[in-house]
Amino acid sequence: MTADPLLQPYQLKHLTLKNRVMSTSHEPAYSEDGMPKERYRLYHAEKAKGGMAMTMTAGSALVSRDSPAAFGNLLAWRDEIVGWLRELADACHEHDCKVMIQLTHLGRRTGWNKADWLPVLAPSPVREPAHRAFPKAAEDWDIDRIVADYASAAQRMKEAGLDGIEFEAYGHLMDGFWSPATNTRTDDYGGSLDNRMRFSWRVVDAVRAAVGPDFIVGVRMVADEDFDRGLSKEEGVEIARRFAASGKIDFLNIIRGSIETDAALTRVIPVTGMRSSPHLDFAGEVRAATKFPVFHAARIQDVATARHAIASGKLDMVGMTRAHIADPHIVKKVMEGREHQIRPCVGATYCLDRIYEGGEALCVHNAATGREAKIPHVIAKAEGPARRVVIVGAGAAGLEAARVTAERGHKVTVLEASGQAGGQIRLAAQNPRRKELIGIVAWRLAELERLGVELRYDVWAEKDDVLALAPDVVVVATGGLPQNPPLDEGGDFVTSSWDIVSGAAKPAETVLVYDDNGGHPGMSAAEIAANAGARVELVSPERFFAPEMGGLNHAPYMKAFHEKGVRITVNTRLIGVRRDGNQLVATLGSDFAAEYREERRVDQVVVEHGTLPLEDLYLALKPLSSNGGAVDYERLIHGGAIFPARQDGSFVVFRIGDAVASRNIHAAIYDGIRFGLRI
Repeated sequence: MTADPLLQPYQLKHLTLKNRVMSTSHEPAYSEDGMPKERYRLYHAEKAKGGMAMTMTAGSALVSRDSPAAFGNLLAWRDEIVGWLRELADACHEHDCKVMIQLTHLGRRTGWNKADWLPVLAPSPVREPAHRAFPKAAEDWDIDRIVADYASAAQRMKEAGLDGIEFEAYGHLMDGFWSPATNTRTDDYGGSLDNRMRFSWRVVDAVRAAVGPDFIVGVRMVADEDFDRGLSKEEGVEIARRFAASGKIDFLNIIRGSIETDAALTRVIPVTGMRSSPHLDFAGEVRAATKFPVFHAARIQDVATARHAIASGKLDMVGMTRAHIADPHIVKKVMEGREHQIRPCVGATYCLDRIYEGGEALCVHNAATGREAKIPHVIAKAEGPARRVVIVGAGAAGLEAARVTAERGHKVTVLEASGQAGGQIRLAAQNPRRKELIGIVAWRLAELERLGVELRYDVWAEKDDVLALAPDVVVVATGGLPQNPPLDEGGDFVTSSWDIVSGAAKPAETVLVYDDNGGHPGMSAAEIAANAGARVELVSPERFFAPEMGGLNHAPYMKAFHEKGVRITVNTRLIGVRRDGNQLVATLGSDFAAEYREERRVDQVVVEHGTLPLEDLYLALKPLSSNGGAVDYERLIHGGAIFPARQDGSFVVFRIGDAVASRNIHAAIYDGIRFGLRI
């Protein structure tokens, strides 16, 4: 027996949850045709293997045809979902992990030009800025059919063998009726709180009639929209009290805030540099007011905070959702006394930003998440002989390759040109708001120490340095250096974003930042310059700036830009730079009108145009290698030997990460693990 609060069982009605850790409902967008097929199942099963007590699927599963998927949602209104969910539930139940699902009608939080092109509806015709649709007001017949749809969907979930459901009342149709900001009706569904809850009670009653009294039914609900026109804390807590007292609801999963804009959503789901667990105390207040089972998740990314949430009585079950995207084996590691080996969630929120931009959830530094069919979370020893592996470069790609190859039992040496590991991650973490990113590096360094990997710093590796180590495999992870955008003139006058972010160059009084890469480096340079007191203009040739970044990470940059008066110019390209006295003159042009020209007179021009690979070492080793640097991509993806024997040589050489081409942290990590697994 253990005294750890996180590892205590919890009794939810008839359901025994083996510990207090869960993953709350979210949509990883792994569905296929709206169904939770193999990829979806393996993702949840991995968390079950990792020891959590309950995983909640879908964010959310849709109950009606006129609630089209906004980000890969499951289609709970289709009968064929039952079989797929049964497979998922069975896979999780094998590990005594309970499975629930979240049901919803998205209301206005979707688009009309999706799926069947049916009208978006809401309690009142109030547009949601994030999804931009102008909804029609739900009519009586809409309400009747949607209530019936909820009941039918709940029946399917019970038939699939799930342990329960929760309703989503958090920016969707159900809580749209609660909020004065979105409900201006004058009929029986508007006005008083009794009326605004009428739709919810109809849904609850219909679902209870469909699934019976013993099936678990809860609500993930906003209990305070935290803006002047929205649902107040007083009314939100009163709704929670009414649910708790009804005898019809089994738990409350508490949310605070609004999600109708990127800025508001980021306050609900904070990113790196923002406060951890910002709504934990509020959830505790709701629990104290209702004396009812309360769950909660909002940037509870570490075990210490989760343990405090349970030990202090603020929560009954603690959601560590993004944390389990980073490491699905958190509970297992706690149970085995390996808490120090938990891969940290660094708040990068690459996962959610990808979802909201139409991709699938991927962790910035765990490339196995979402790829469980091909990439294991636990690395097994290689079946063949141990190899001598030399890795040149200790950035994201090199560190991951070193970790994986060492786990496989190979003898690994890492050569790093600088005095510290981390590469561009260490550079990115120089932005004070993004300092948590260094956790990506720190975790890997700790793992390499545990695995006995040799790291040699301050070694600018040349061909002979590598050959002296008699390698069987050479991994070139040398990264790249910043490059200028194409300019007609003045390339010698510009300053790289790296110099601003690293502090090598001090921001001048007036700064033009030209960013045609569209990710964090240019935005960080602009933010750092503005915070240093510079007058900044950010220029981008894109229709909207920073297209490589999602809305959640976009929000804190925009907060800084608006607070510091940063001017933003889009659809404009930097043509050239010339010196005029003590200042620089930047010439701006347009892709749309050849005759368009403008000039900006500034003290400094900062440019961001990605990186150019540092490939000299690779090119020197390539003719001496057995594979000539070649990789069989087909076999890399589908299996088989990936290094063709093209010539005589005693070693294989290949390159990964930005040593190949300018990409991002996740691409570097993915290269490191998928190549490392094939050595």
